[in-house]
Amino acid sequence: MNRAELADFLRRGRARLTPSDVGLTPGTRRRTPGLRREEVAQLAGMSVDYYTRLEQSRGPRPSRQMLTALARALRLTAVESDHLFHLADEEPPRRETTSAHVRPGLLLILDRLHDTPAQVVNDCGEVLAQNAMARALIGDVMSRPRRERNLARLYFLDPAARSLFPQEDRADHARAHVATLRAVAAARPDDPEPAALVAELRSSSEEFARLWEEHEVSQRNRATKRFLHPVVGLLELDCEVMVSHEHHHLLVVHSARPGTEAYERLQLLRVVGLQDMSPSTA
Repeated sequence: MNRAELADFLRRGRARLTPSDVGLTPGTRRRTPGLRREEVAQLAGMSVDYYTRLEQSRGPRPSRQMLTALARALRLTAVESDHLFHLADEEPPRRETTSAHVRPGLLLILDRLHDTPAQVVNDCGEVLAQNAMARALIGDVMSRPRRERNLARLYFLDPAARSLFPQEDRADHARAHVATLRAVAAARPDDPEPAALVAELRSSSEEFARLWEEHEVSQRNRATKRFLHPVVGLLELDCEVMVSHEHHHLLVVHSARPGTEAYERLQLLRVVGLQDMSPSTA
């Protein structure tokens, strides 16, 4: 691990960003350009002390999960992210058809959506990034191990996952997950990711296996979803899906029309903020 080069790379990456680049308010006048260390630590989900030690060339070797979080916090490109991994003496993530690397421009859009829940997922349903409102609505999915960030896997295999939705809506959500995954698997027959997920769910969930045999096909698109939040109650939200074709990434945004009860509850949710009081699923 090249601690000196890693520290320099982190400092330079931090210096080139402004708070508005990552969806933060500028706050008081700054003596030096760039983000503060505590802001990078906040974005990466690590302690300020740990990040400070990395910048001072005295920190321990960061884990792969921590390197991925730093790459996202600093809005690194795919090449820059690979360089970060190399400096830490780690092999960069394999670039698959559905890359886990979210483009900085897409992350910037995500950060700017500060008053509505939004997240980036791939077409198989793996959550790749969330904004603060999405974490407040459905929980911090990104804090889970990567294997547990897939929405279909959570829905069918995690008993707590469905509590986020009203009982009468759950069958429709199940059918939508299966139909979407069938379309993805057919579109990419040589990609091992959707095939492995289908095989796992068919063997682990009787419900999934039964719905799979019905051969329904659909894609993620505009819909109305109802969420049961433990603090603010029932929210009926409009779901918009914007597609980034480069890596089969989707920006999923949930919003409420002004003047509605759901809109008022969404504003209350914004006040509730990042308190982790709900199961991680959607």
